[in-house]
Amino acid sequence: MESRDYLDLKAVVILIVVTLLWGFNYPAIKYSNQGVSPVFASALRSIIASICGLVYCLRKEEKLFHTDVMLFHGVMVGLLFGAEFACIYFGLLYTDAARSVLFVYLSPFVVAIGAHFFLKGDRLTFMKTLGLLLAFTGIAVVFSGRPKTAKATMFIGDLLEIAAAFLWGATTLYIKKFMAEKIHPINTFLYQLFFSIPILFLMSFILEPKWVYRVDLFIVGSVVYQSIIIAFMSYFVWFKLIHNYSVSRLSSFTFFTPVFGVLSGILFLKEELTFSLMVGLPLVSIGIIFVNWKKKTSKL
Repeated sequence: MESRDYLDLKAVVILIVVTLLWGFNYPAIKYSNQGVSPVFASALRSIIASICGLVYCLRKEEKLFHTDVMLFHGVMVGLLFGAEFACIYFGLLYTDAARSVLFVYLSPFVVAIGAHFFLKGDRLTFMKTLGLLLAFTGIAVVFSGRPKTAKATMFIGDLLEIAAAFLWGATTLYIKKFMAEKIHPINTFLYQLFFSIPILFLMSFILEPKWVYRVDLFIVGSVVYQSIIIAFMSYFVWFKLIHNYSVSRLSSFTFFTPVFGVLSGILFLKEELTFSLMVGLPLVSIGIIFVNWKKKTSKL
C-alpha cells in the first residue's frame, strides 16, 4: 500500500486505542515490578512476543528472516530498539520517572524533523510545528504538578532519557526509510523484538542481581499483558501504521500515551487527579489536531 500523508478516521481510532493500551501499560509494569525485575521483564516480554510473531509467520506462511539486505536492516532496527530501552532503564537509575517520560516523548520532534530532511513528502509545516509544540507543552503541564526528587547526578539520567528519545525516533525513521513498503510489517516487528533480546539480557545481567522476587496470578497476568497485548499485538499494529502512513503525523499521537498513563494511574492505582492534567490533556488534543490538519479539507 502506498504511504499516505494524512490520517483517515480508521487510523485515528486505531491510534487512540493503541496509545490507550500503552498508557495502561504503565500501571501494569508498576505491578509486575513487585515480583520481576524490570529489565528482565522487558527481555521476557520480547521473547514471548517474538514467539507469537514466529507462530504468526508460520501460520500465514510469511518469511521468517530475509537473506538479503533486509536482514541487515532488521538487525539495525533491533539494536536501536534494545539501545533505546537500555538508555531508558539506565537513565531511571539517576532521574525521576516523571522526568524520564517527559524526555522520552521528545521523540515526535525527532521524527518530524528527521522526516522533513530524510523522507519524501513528509514536510515539517507551520501547523505541524505548532501542533507539536502545543502537544509537548500539554505533556509538560501534565507532569509539572508531580513531585520530583532532586539528585546531584540527575543530569546523567536526563541525558540518557533524551538519548532514548532520539533512538526511538531514529528507529521509526529507519523503518520508514529502508523497510516500509518493502517487507511485511510482521517482519519489521519480529526483527525489532528478536534482535533486541541479547541487549536486554546483557543489561539485566549488569543491573539486576536477582530477576524474580515473587510470582502470583496478577504478576503473571501483568507480564502476559505486556508481552501479548502490548509487545505483540499493539507493536504489530503500530508497524503496520508506520508502513502505510506519515510517520510525523503518527508520532504526534504518541503524546497521548503518558496522558493515558496518568489517567490509568488515577483509575487503577488511586493516584491523584491534578489540575495540571485537566489543563494538559486539552493542549495535547489540540496539538495533535494541528499536526494532522489538512489544508484543503480541514479534516483529519
